[in-house]
Amino acid sequence: MRRLPALSSTIALIAVLAACTAGGAPGWTYAPAPSATPAGSGAAGSPGASGSPAASAPASTGPSVAPSAGGSPAASGGAGGTGGAITITAPVGAATAGFQPTTAEAAANTQFTLTFDNQDNQAPHNLILQKPDGSNVSVQGDTAFFNGPGKRDYTVPPLAAGDYKYICQVHPTTMIGTLTVK
Repeated sequence: MRRLPALSSTIALIAVLAACTAGGAPGWTYAPAPSATPAGSGAAGSPGASGSPAASAPASTGPSVAPSAGGSPAASGGAGGTGGAITITAPVGAATAGFQPTTAEAAANTQFTLTFDNQDNQAPHNLILQKPDGSNVSVQGDTAFFNGPGKRDYTVPPLAAGDYKYICQVHPTTMIGTLTVK
């Protein structure tokens, strides 16, 4: 009778080892703790969605200049301080392949819409924008992690000229890009 507990322990150990060495992707991913000042949630343009000044600003009504096949990922500023739109995609397998595109441009001192198109159903992702000093840009929209497919729109307040990083907080070493504001 003493062999039964030893046999069941051995079977459990084999099952754990088999799961750890399986060729599939893990069912979990490391996610850092949320920031002390989370971005507000809600649809772009909904009043009071966050504590940032952009929360009361209307959603961008400028022309869409999202990248097309063979086009540039740049957004150009429009009249009246409202810019265009930029789309950043997390394709299937983005945890290792990264964002598409990895570079984008926006007009300085102009509010614009940033769309995060998460097409990856294999792992959760998010997209945050970081200032040149490393602090987060306060955007209007829900920046929480989510599995794709799905899209989230962020209203980005007017930014000063410079390079801003966009990253996935779940995969910060592989899912990274640069937004150049001119």
